[in-house]
Amino acid sequence: MSSPLNFHLEKYDGPLDLLLDLIRKQEINIYDIPIAQITAQYIEYMQKAVEMNIELSAEFVYMAATLIHIKSKLLLPRDPELSKLTGEEEDPRRELVDRLLEHERFKAAAEMLHQKRVIEEAVWSNPQMEQFVDEDPGLAVTLHDLVKTFQSVLERAKQRPIYEITTEEVSVPDMIRHLRKIFEHDESVSARELFERQRSRRAMICLFLAVLELVKLQAVGLVQKDLFGEIGLKRLKGFETAFGSEQVMSAIDEGYN
Repeated sequence: MSSPLNFHLEKYDGPLDLLLDLIRKQEINIYDIPIAQITAQYIEYMQKAVEMNIELSAEFVYMAATLIHIKSKLLLPRDPELSKLTGEEEDPRRELVDRLLEHERFKAAAEMLHQKRVIEEAVWSNPQMEQFVDEDPGLAVTLHDLVKTFQSVLERAKQRPIYEITTEEVSVPDMIRHLRKIFEHDESVSARELFERQRSRRAMICLFLAVLELVKLQAVGLVQKDLFGEIGLKRLKGFETAFGSEQVMSAIDEGYN
């Protein structure tokens, strides 16, 4: 029997948020999720939501079916012949874990965006910061617009093969150095094209976080020349200031280690 849940039926944006919260409350290793326990608690939440007339989207029902399917696969005996062919035993939970970790990265990025927005409101109201305003800013672009561009690229990437390189050790600092080289030669680039060039989902996420870091450093700005047009990344006057010394990169390296 699952341990009782002590909550006032919090509202979640989606099933992945609910699962992450259940995992954190139980202090469970995300790589070793006790599916039976989590499934029971997940369904308990859904039952309580129904009792309290809280409407849940179809995604919650689909995730419940997914959890039950994973649970049933774990109960089945492992096929030794299949293990010999593949060289390893596939864990039915692996895809779910990957989705949860990716979702957690997005949540961290969203939190960073929120903090950045708070800083922006304080910084751009300061007349001393006018030196960082681009002479031809074009249409107003927000970090939310960049997030939408990134999400659309990720959605399209699901329809085409992405070559996940298991030995790839790309990191956010690596991507910042990559962007630094690009902007040393090019004044502006298309955000969409940058994301689409990446060969793995991990590289895309690291690149996205690297762009956020450069925007925070005021080394790069977001531009859009036409309504509903492509969002571009443009080198700002603060680019030279941000990378004037290696202290900036040292601080970034330390922050991501």
